[in-house]
Amino acid sequence: MPLPPLVDPVPALSAGESARTARHRALAGLGDIGQRRLAAAHIAVIGAGGIGSPAILALVAAGVGSVTVIDDDIVEHTNLQRQVLHRLTDIGAAKVDSAVRVAEDLSPETVVHPVRERLTAGNAATLLRGAHLVIDGSDTFETRAAVAGACEELGIPLVWGVVQEFHAQVTVFWSAPPAGTAAVRLRDLHRPDEVGELPTCSAVGVLGALCLQVGGLLAAEAVKLVSGIGEPLLGRVAVIDALAGTQRDVPLRAATGAAADPPPADPAPAREEIPQVTAAEMLAAQEAGATLLDVREPFETDAGIVGGSVLIPLADFLADPGQIDEGPVVVICAHGIRALRAAEVLRDRGVAASVLAGGLAAWTPA
Repeated sequence: MPLPPLVDPVPALSAGESARTARHRALAGLGDIGQRRLAAAHIAVIGAGGIGSPAILALVAAGVGSVTVIDDDIVEHTNLQRQVLHRLTDIGAAKVDSAVRVAEDLSPETVVHPVRERLTAGNAATLLRGAHLVIDGSDTFETRAAVAGACEELGIPLVWGVVQEFHAQVTVFWSAPPAGTAAVRLRDLHRPDEVGELPTCSAVGVLGALCLQVGGLLAAEAVKLVSGIGEPLLGRVAVIDALAGTQRDVPLRAATGAAADPPPADPAPAREEIPQVTAAEMLAAQEAGATLLDVREPFETDAGIVGGSVLIPLADFLADPGQIDEGPVVVICAHGIRALRAAEVLRDRGVAASVLAGGLAAWTPA
């Protein structure tokens, strides 16, 4: 069921904005009043990166009246594969500056407030105060936890998404929703003590097109909440698998009390961790007869390999792990994340395997 709209509408749109947003105003349920609510809305976006970029584009195009963009980073060459807010000419410039430029080109009545500052637990509530809702496109759990805590303190909805490799999740958290609607918080989906260290997109990669899809979903959730139409993803998580071409939603409820986390009746035994070896230990193992398996892509191995390594890109290895059927094996990649996946497959096949700790990025040969 739709929730009450977050924002009272502005009295009227200008003639130019009425014409620009005509296809929105023709939508049954949204209409002129919904578009005027968007014009009155103030939305804060954390991060102008992979999912923040398309979300900002969509919000500005939709005619949201005020968008605060919080990001302390600059544009790098590797951002351009997925961060569609930026251009080659922006490399080296502040990411928030791209949001200002886009608004001027796309929706001149939208005001973008650029905040080139790192959001922390100490300043989050101050930076987000005054926003009707927040979209979190940040890329570390520390920042996500700070954003969620500030939204809980302020009682405003948090539209949340995450992308990694070919997979994504999108949902809405709200600690103080309208009466009759259950509150759902970030900790109901991800308990802080269980998150651990998340791999970065530089280590495992991310599909650029999926970032656009998720950013669009985040903006759509914001439009629904602002205008009071549709059924927001509050209490549900949209789970996307880009490789399978599927999107499904799973229920999410508040985890409270002892009943929320019952101990398993017959807990599975803990799996032994994959051993991590130093570069010296790797070379000694090779000297003793171990196979060095490099699972990087050809464009990476073209720049150099450890002599005597067997080169099999991770996807090819996972498709046919029988290519390596005897151990011991030391698995190598750029940062250690892909190597760990390959080593786990080898371990499950009964092949002794370890990984180069930190990958080749952490190794500087003498």
